[in-house]
Amino acid sequence: MRARLDPSADFNAQAEEARERARQTYHDAHSKASDAHEFTPSPELKSLFRDVAKRVHPDLSKDADDLERRTGFMAEANRAYEAGDPETLRRILNEYEEGADAVEGEGIGAELVRIIRQISLAKSRVSAIEQELAILRQSEIALLKKQAEDRGQEGGELLAELATVVREQIGRTRKEYEALAKQEGQTA
Repeated sequence: MRARLDPSADFNAQAEEARERARQTYHDAHSKASDAHEFTPSPELKSLFRDVAKRVHPDLSKDADDLERRTGFMAEANRAYEAGDPETLRRILNEYEEGADAVEGEGIGAELVRIIRQISLAKSRVSAIEQELAILRQSEIALLKKQAEDRGQEGGELLAELATVVREQIGRTRKEYEALAKQEGQTA
């Protein structure tokens, strides 16, 4: 509207910048949704998923405990496949094949092997979780949370302050819009 009332280069540049921001916002908001429909797994991912399914599918279970275990692995494998995550598929396959339940037999030796495998898998999983936590701690939402906590310790409330700033910006923009609308009404 400003650009129409005052066609100077400055207002035209601001209008074009606003249009570009709007296009970018639209693209950002809709690109993830459109990407989900365009998922085409690589041949390697398909093959890996088939291998996992052949080994862990719940239809191959021996008893109720095995069925529950396999169902969990299969659900996780399906999520990893849909996310295009071969590393998680490999980890699932490794956990299943090296899991404590993979050791058959009775006695102290078989039990020891099962326990050692459980410990090894637990250590691997803890390591993976620690890596995920490190990534999450660096995310924007985690940093915002930390800022809010720091501000809280200082006696302020970050989110309330941000809301106040946004309300003020909205008020200024609304007044500016009303003035422009009034000015346009006078020139029409």
